[in-house]
Amino acid sequence: MRKLRPALTVAGAVLTGLVLSGGSASAASGDVVVFQTELQRLTHFENPRGCHKLPAGAHVLTNRTDKPVTIYADPFCATPGLTVQPDHGSHVAPGSGSFSA
Repeated sequence: MRKLRPALTVAGAVLTGLVLSGGSASAASGDVVVFQTELQRLTHFENPRGCHKLPAGAHVLTNRTDKPVTIYADPFCATPGLTVQPDHGSHVAPGSGSFSA
């Protein structure tokens, strides 16, 4: 049992650090910008956190945050998705897609 104690202490310290720092569940800083058509204003999602349904006419998503975002083909962020790195963009399928940050 003596050899296990240092490992448990280190694990406890790491867990405490994640809880105090908010872990990886913190909101992304910046915005995700969605282009629909030339006749519509851009849609901005500021400091996104969690799952967001894309506008019906979404065409291009630009990740202007400090964290990767994932694009999904369904409105619930449930299907396998494509990851878009910070300062990158991607075409999205119009209709009922979503993204998570």
